[in-house]
Amino acid sequence: MHNSTRIRLIEPTDAAPIAAHRVRDFEAFRAWEPAQPADFFTPEGQTERIDKLLAGYRAGTVWPGVVLADGQVIGQITVGGILPQPHLRRGSVGYWIASVAQNQGHAGHALGLVLQVMTDELGLHRAEASTNLANLPSQRVLRRNGFSPYGVAHSSIFLDGSWQDGLLWERIMSD
Repeated sequence: MHNSTRIRLIEPTDAAPIAAHRVRDFEAFRAWEPAQPADFFTPEGQTERIDKLLAGYRAGTVWPGVVLADGQVIGQITVGGILPQPHLRRGSVGYWIASVAQNQGHAGHALGLVLQVMTDELGLHRAEASTNLANLPSQRVLRRNGFSPYGVAHSSIFLDGSWQDGLLWERIMSD
């Protein structure tokens, strides 16, 4: 566990550091993430994306966070698809850590922190996540944070030129 790791709500000023990480890590992330338009990799494109995320936050459908190490943005962690209704109370977690900060425990610590947000701030009962079948590092992060795999979503996401299967994960917050 990495003690300098923090999370906070994303801000418009995070656009430039996020764009810089995404440009540098384009090849590293290509296998795990859908293709993006060119402006995604610019500060302007990230500003527009952050504005949409914050609108979703205000609407209660997303909690968009950044991951910080020693005060610097090193990634993102987002709770999306929030269903706050009393009979559902769930959200889906996604995250990425810049290659310069990987393998230092930041993803696991950030996930633990966002699970606290999901319970304490958002009042959610269930956390969900999905990984590519081959993304073993992300699967280890989920397992260490109490997630269990519960199924395979066949041909569920178009990545790097082909339809890929996703491994579905869940964690019940009270467990």
